Amino acid sequence: MTDRLKALADAGVSIWLDDLSRERIETGNLAELVEGSSVVGVTTNPTIFASAIADGERYDEQVRGLVADGADVDKVIFELTTDDVRNACDVLAPVAERTKDDGRVSIEVEPDLANDTDATVASAKALWKAVDRPNALIKIPATLEGLPAITEVIGAGISVNVTLIFSVERYRAVMDAYLAGLEKAREAGHDLATIRSVASFFVSRVDTEIDARLEKIGTDEALALRGKAAVANARLAYAAFEEVIASDRWQQLAAAGAHPQRPLWASTGVKNPDYPDTLYVTDLVVADTVNTMPEKTLQAFADHGEVRGDQVTGKAGEAQEVFDQIAAAGVDLDDVFLVLEQEGVSKFKASWSELVETVKGQMAAVTGPAEG
Repeated sequence: MTDRLKALADAGVSIWLDDLSRERIETGNLAELVEGSSVVGVTTNPTIFASAIADGERYDEQVRGLVADGADVDKVIFELTTDDVRNACDVLAPVAERTKDDGRVSIEVEPDLANDTDATVASAKALWKAVDRPNALIKIPATLEGLPAITEVIGAGISVNVTLIFSVERYRAVMDAYLAGLEKAREAGHDLATIRSVASFFVSRVDTEIDARLEKIGTDEALALRGKAAVANARLAYAAFEEVIASDRWQQLAAAGAHPQRPLWASTGVKNPDYPDTLYVTDLVVADTVNTMPEKTLQAFADHGEVRGDQVTGKAGEAQEVFDQIAAAGVDLDDVFLVLEQEGVSKFKASWSELVETVKGQMAAVTGPAEG
């Protein structure tokens, strides 16, 4: 079953698991996935942590101790999540040593700060210091306010996973922010070889939004374009990445030891049951990229996924034709990407609220019997 995952890895795609829990770490499940399923990285978000904390008792003792010390809910969340990420980093440390670019574990800045540059920088630095592992990645959203934060944090020598990227235009701004950060880091005397970054380009949500608009238009031409936008968008993003790494600006940084900011295909769980459940893996195979998958998608690919070679390089023209046709059908693409970013930030914040409520519940549960 894992032969398909190995074939995917052999094609140059780094397989990262979009999930983490203390149970995965302590039972050895994460190590097993690394050993047997070609998993070489982990991404997290507040919803993932909320689910882990709600479903397991492995956090109770730590929660009880923190509450006894007077910690509020924000402090409890910070300690629980940074502990899990630190321990996952340790599990993946051999991968980081062996591969140099993989073995990474991501943790997000507080989502309420998505539109506050200075607070995002402060949160990123606090998380980096707390996790205290070189193979951690701090997730910063690609909002307009997030762009200068990315530059500042990279400039401080901190590795970053840029998240919530939907449009190629914004992706170009993200790559520029990364290069500016590397230039700043070089000026500050940081070793560029120690800094890593990925740019998380969201996939499935693009089809969800554009498909809904095509269905509302309802013409045969519009309906025939359903399910094509997300892959085309990612292929255009990869073409933009190729342009940047061919530039003189990048070549100078690479000569100084910098590593490229790899494209990461995120949100690769297929939401439309009419589409193949491995669509956003099979159709986005290309070397030097990351695909972060929920376990359901990982298992689906292990069971019946196909690797048909490079599906991205050289397909920018074809991808642009798809977008030209979508625009001609009447879809306002600028509005699509604006809505996706706004919804992404809102979901980001809702996810955090879910985590806060879950942890409050755990705090009450572990202290309730002692008070009774």
